[in-house]
Amino acid sequence: MSSAQDSSLWVALSLIPGLGGETFRRLLQSFGEPANIFAAGLGALEKVVRAPIARAIAAGPDRDALAATLKWLEEPLNHIVTLADTDYPRGLLEMPDPPPLLYVKGRRELLNRPALAIVGSRNATPQGLINAEHFAHFLSDSGLCIVSGMALGIDGAAHCGALQGAASSIAVVGTGLDIVYPARHRDLAHELAQRGALVSEFPIGTPSKAQNFPRRNRIISGLSQGCLVVEAALRSGSLITARLAAEQGREVFAIPGSIHSPLAKGCHYLIKQGAKLVESAQDILEEFGYPAAAALTSPCEPSAASADEKRLTHCLGFDPVGIDALVACSGLTSDSVCAILLSMELAGHISSLPGGLFQRSNKN
Repeated sequence: MSSAQDSSLWVALSLIPGLGGETFRRLLQSFGEPANIFAAGLGALEKVVRAPIARAIAAGPDRDALAATLKWLEEPLNHIVTLADTDYPRGLLEMPDPPPLLYVKGRRELLNRPALAIVGSRNATPQGLINAEHFAHFLSDSGLCIVSGMALGIDGAAHCGALQGAASSIAVVGTGLDIVYPARHRDLAHELAQRGALVSEFPIGTPSKAQNFPRRNRIISGLSQGCLVVEAALRSGSLITARLAAEQGREVFAIPGSIHSPLAKGCHYLIKQGAKLVESAQDILEEFGYPAAAALTSPCEPSAASADEKRLTHCLGFDPVGIDALVACSGLTSDSVCAILLSMELAGHISSLPGGLFQRSNKN
């Protein structure tokens, strides 16, 4: 990891007006580290970058912006991770334009954990929100850190579900980390800072700008082994994340929906383009070579829920059956039956059919 002095120089260089990521990396290739860049004379700098940028480097960053960032770094949960750090995310190094530095609030060790991006519509349906939360919870408990963009709708539901699981969650945002956007997710941002992580390539104080979010999306996909789109319209920004994931060699997954739903059309488009159709969270685990969900629960610790699931499985038989019949057969409450059915469906043990019917999966 960088020393405090090194960190301040990385931050100072990143705050030079007009200095983008490509120029930043070109300077590093030529001079080795920020200290050497600031020590270089104007003539040496102008051989590598345009004269206005060279003069801006010689003049140094805005002092107030630098002081505000260094003050932010004094808080225990706040970090910067640079290209020179050993824990810089390996997935981002595979991109053609890795951010020279990342601002991180929370658990920086999550940056190199196996991860899956879950994204989708801001205006999600109730079922889409349920799917996002339950898929994220199940996959987090299965060892995949869930990455998303902390937007309203699917993103927020995915973070909430993942935070309930073991592998937790990372939110990649399009603002500085001193700003919570959207403001409605202030409590979620606090939870992520404590138990997960918030990540941004944008300096402290950067407000929400439309052009920042496509850049944010490439980091979401870059941190992840794959990308699951839960619900998306044809013009959804989630399709940008899915496209970036495919370009980065990641797996793309999509949950199908009704042919009449506008929020299913984006997922159906992705499936036509080669994305893997997902009916259960287990489909994703199998694609990544993870153990079957049943193996994730210790046989030494049976629970009431597992006993109820066995009772419900017995009642399911092998023919389609409705919830009312399952309630009558099992003696469980309707709420319990619905919760167990959803868990079993996510695990791939059962399939839902038209008309509110359920049936054992062929693979069981």
